[in-house]
Amino acid sequence: MSASQVHEQAIVAASAKVGAGVRVDAYAVIGENVELGEGCVLHSHAVVQGPSKIGRNNVFHPFCSVGGDPQDFRFQGEKTELEVGDGNTFREYVTISRGTVGGGGKTTIGNENFFLASSHVGHDCHVGSHVLFVNGATLAGHVTVEDYATIGFQSPVHQFCRVGRYAYIGASTVITQDVPPFSRVVTERDTKSYGVNTIGLERKGFSEERLKVLQRAFRLLLRSKMNTTQALAEMRKSFGESDDVRELIRFIETAERGIVK
Repeated sequence: MSASQVHEQAIVAASAKVGAGVRVDAYAVIGENVELGEGCVLHSHAVVQGPSKIGRNNVFHPFCSVGGDPQDFRFQGEKTELEVGDGNTFREYVTISRGTVGGGGKTTIGNENFFLASSHVGHDCHVGSHVLFVNGATLAGHVTVEDYATIGFQSPVHQFCRVGRYAYIGASTVITQDVPPFSRVVTERDTKSYGVNTIGLERKGFSEERLKVLQRAFRLLLRSKMNTTQALAEMRKSFGESDDVRELIRFIETAERGIVK
């Protein structure tokens, strides 16, 4: 393993231990009582604080903060820890907190996990290996996530919950109870179209006449008893001279994933 490369404008605390082959870019910070394993990479502005023991080949992207103080009102500066395995990726603005005395004093992260931007692991959590945290996925304190689970986009997990192996939590799903292994949990989605964006189009200079034609077309699409194919045929018949309606019809007819109705 080659020698470490530490940029002259990086900050490495005197008590930190840096393994062979580590790269620390400009403005990155390695705090007191951090042990950083071989082959780790800290991109510019990444921060790793301690006491933390970090394994090998972990990658810390700009502005992530790993090993920070627990976000707990009861924390008074006690010595608590973070322990991280090998091969994890921490993307931009990821935050990982150390433990608290009341929670056992340690947060643990396994191997080969992928933390996408702005995801968060609270104090005293225990994350297994090969877990995917999608952007904004959030663990409150004392959560356990087992191997190969997926925590979806902007999905918060309540404190003391468990997420079982291979479980999948869909986007924007609030978890307040344990998620069994191998299961798929997704919140109900009731996204609807409420017709024409009247105020926005008025501000963009649409005339009253153009708006009325669009409103009639959307009424056929959303409020009639016709299916989409029938509504499009009627729109083409009744408003076929309108450039706006023709654009709307073309868009719907070329939709590969369906449309919001």
